Amino acid sequence: MNILAVEPFYNGSHRAFLKGLQEHSGHNIIPVKLDYRRWKWRMHGDSVKLAELSSHITEEIDLLLVSSMTNLPAFLALTNPRFAYTPKVMIMHENQLTQPMPEGEERDLTFCYINYISMLSADKLLFTTRYHLNELLEALPAFLDHFPDDKLYKTVDQIRGKSTVIYPGLDLSVFDEQPDTRHENKRPVIVWNQRWQFDRNPAMFFKVLNRLNDIDLKFDLILAGDTQHRKPEEFERAWKRFGEHITHFGYVENVENYSKLLHSGDIVVSTATHEFFCVAIMEAIYCGCHPLVPNRLHYPELIPASLHKPLLHAPVIYDTEDDLFKSLKALLTGITKPLPKSSLQNINRHLDWGKMVNRYDSLFEELRETKSIASF
Repeated sequence: MNILAVEPFYNGSHRAFLKGLQEHSGHNIIPVKLDYRRWKWRMHGDSVKLAELSSHITEEIDLLLVSSMTNLPAFLALTNPRFAYTPKVMIMHENQLTQPMPEGEERDLTFCYINYISMLSADKLLFTTRYHLNELLEALPAFLDHFPDDKLYKTVDQIRGKSTVIYPGLDLSVFDEQPDTRHENKRPVIVWNQRWQFDRNPAMFFKVLNRLNDIDLKFDLILAGDTQHRKPEEFERAWKRFGEHITHFGYVENVENYSKLLHSGDIVVSTATHEFFCVAIMEAIYCGCHPLVPNRLHYPELIPASLHKPLLHAPVIYDTEDDLFKSLKALLTGITKPLPKSSLQNINRHLDWGKMVNRYDSLFEELRETKSIASF
């Protein structure tokens, strides 16, 4: 199959997904992509540019694959009639109805509406987690209440009916090239490798670390992750307090160096208040970092229940800030032991692109066949 992949926001998880699909799919993935600057404009108005770029693609397209940042109705109108009968799949990396807003910023319903009509225009919606899908379906009726006329609640069922959950493939094999070095650590190493933004709740993370430091527990820190956004002040304060014990501070562009960092960490922590699918945490787990993640969001579905609170090792899931403090304290003092790397890799080994790509390819093929029969 020739699959045209339309990506207005080629960055982060969007870029990783498209690159992984291109590399592993048995189909011919033809990308049409734009850089990630000015995301609101990318979502609102760049269908004109995307349509122009797609006009240079000479291959016969069997399936249209677009990301959730695409204004799909606008793109289809501008390329009409080329893709009128082409199966259309939308990858829901995120949605604007439940994406958390920074303090003092109001949600712009314009972008919610673009998501809404794009979902209705697609033949199939692929959600990264069950949590993501359920959260969106719960938010849709309240969004439709803003409509001045008919609320069209029946469209919620239409969106539900065309939605399926399929986890994003992860390029985990690239981490197999680096050896574990955590046995060389003089003190336990705690890892933060997520975006440096408010929805990852760094305030809670550093509050717990400060409590541990106040009772003279010793640890080192790796503070990595995407720092392209406005840096929360907690990181600057952490540099002043823990500077001599911070072995890395900032974004890591090179995959090899990033892998080395993860293979030197002992514990990875998430304090996120919201996220749709955290690739960074999954990567750290695969590299052998014992996770401490909240008992909410998508984590309960991604981590087997048997590992939430294992009998002979430290828990993986925590409920409250105080639970996180106690779990970290027990790990740092040796009262509990981290899970072995083999057990940790069993959490997400199945997410590697080598295993996940067959699910994507089969879904694409099935949709093409279904669409062909319907057209006939």
